[in-house]
Amino acid sequence: MIIIKNKASIEKMHNAGKLLSEIFEQLPNVILVGTSTLVIDSWIEKELLKNGLVSKMKGYMGYKHVSCISLNDEVVHGVPTDSKIVKQGDLVKIDVCASLKGYCADMARCFFVGESSKEIKQLVEIAKRALDAGISKAHAGNHLTDISAAIQAEIDKYGFGILKDFAGHGIGKSMHEDPEILNYGEAGKGPVLQVGMAFAIEPMITLGGDDVYITQDGWTVKTKDKSFAAHVEDTIAITNEGPIVLTRYNQEERV
Repeated sequence: MIIIKNKASIEKMHNAGKLLSEIFEQLPNVILVGTSTLVIDSWIEKELLKNGLVSKMKGYMGYKHVSCISLNDEVVHGVPTDSKIVKQGDLVKIDVCASLKGYCADMARCFFVGESSKEIKQLVEIAKRALDAGISKAHAGNHLTDISAAIQAEIDKYGFGILKDFAGHGIGKSMHEDPEILNYGEAGKGPVLQVGMAFAIEPMITLGGDDVYITQDGWTVKTKDKSFAAHVEDTIAITNEGPIVLTRYNQEERV
């Protein structure tokens, strides 16, 4: 069942999203060569606490951290550790979900460490475009898979791989709510979108194929062909005026 949020609930999610996005704005100052992903996670945890945000990741199915930090061919769910050190040329993906007054915001961004190749920069740019394309279809009266089809169409233009095993999701009081939002599919299918629905939309794409595996830590998802991957995510809400992005820094953004 897709839970419909009222204006007060969406406002709480928006407040959580603004605070979370402000933390993300500071991350380039923390993601430095020689820094471990565990140190980055610890910094994020302190910032969440400082801003009154409650981690929705820590404790989820036994997970021990407030963020997922994935490097290079790690697509999503990278576990922070003191043995994973950021290096020049790395592509760092950070995913955080936190709540404020009981309502969640979930976001992910890619960060370049030093210079990256044109190919990797394009990968990240297309992931962002695919996210915006999906958000642009989140209008009342459209179908759920209109979002999925728009994401896929943008990615397919450039021949990048699309993860089939992981997806976006509904969000609200819980980090994961119905529905599942695939990053591929045929338009015009699934539930009709309504005002008050809130989604975490998150394209996950690769430079190579879409085959992945989970490492021995039980969480980290890596590409089988070792190709770099990009992951971006925003929390959005559907309003009478269209979709509002709740997790973009210092602004109420429509796509």
